[in-house]
Amino acid sequence: MFKKLRSEFNTVFEKDPAARSRIEVLLAYPGLHAILFHRVSHWFYHHKLVLIARLISHFGRFMTGIEIHPGAMIGERFFIDHGMGVVIGETSEIGDDVLLYQGVTLGGTGIEKGKRHPTIRNNVVVGAGAKVLGAITIGDNVRIGAGSVVVRDVPDNTTVVGVPARAVFEQGKRVTPLDVLDHGQLPDPEVEIVKILVDRIHRLEERVNKIKEVKEVKDVDDIKEMKESEEMLRCFMDGAGI
Repeated sequence: MFKKLRSEFNTVFEKDPAARSRIEVLLAYPGLHAILFHRVSHWFYHHKLVLIARLISHFGRFMTGIEIHPGAMIGERFFIDHGMGVVIGETSEIGDDVLLYQGVTLGGTGIEKGKRHPTIRNNVVVGAGAKVLGAITIGDNVRIGAGSVVVRDVPDNTTVVGVPARAVFEQGKRVTPLDVLDHGQLPDPEVEIVKILVDRIHRLEERVNKIKEVKEVKDVDDIKEMKESEEMLRCFMDGAGI
């Protein structure tokens, strides 16, 4: 128990450069408070004491602004940075070393029973305000950009951004602690598409200009040939006395 608690504390220092002391983290980090409340509520939920579990979860929500259903399964070294507005649904499954920012929703897309919330695997970063919806799977080492809406599975080692989220493939490139927080470097797929379209327009304009040049040359040759034919016909008619 104490080993897991120490691990939760160390995770805060690893993932938040603003953390300065253990007493500060203990008293002033709602992300840590929320996960501690969840560990307790999940124990009661797992032992079929649902009402007690929900009351503890509700109190944790009131204290932290973070709502985690006691049925959610959360792995080790989980951290919520800032945390206000985070919602994690009942059938969510979260692996180890996952980082969520404020405003993240791990939600469902319907009212059906059974698995209806996302599965987040290991070493995943979900940016501020992102929505991950439905019984989808987010693979290992995935980065989800701020404000993205993810409604489909995301393969391992991939970055997704946008609404709906589009994949910017980085297969084989592991997200390291040095760049895991560098959201300013996330690519914008819409800008990339516009660049591709502009380049294509330039290439088409070059082809059109080349065709015009060829046609102009051909027209000049045709006029020259017609003039030569007229000159030959005139000489023939003069020679024939016509």
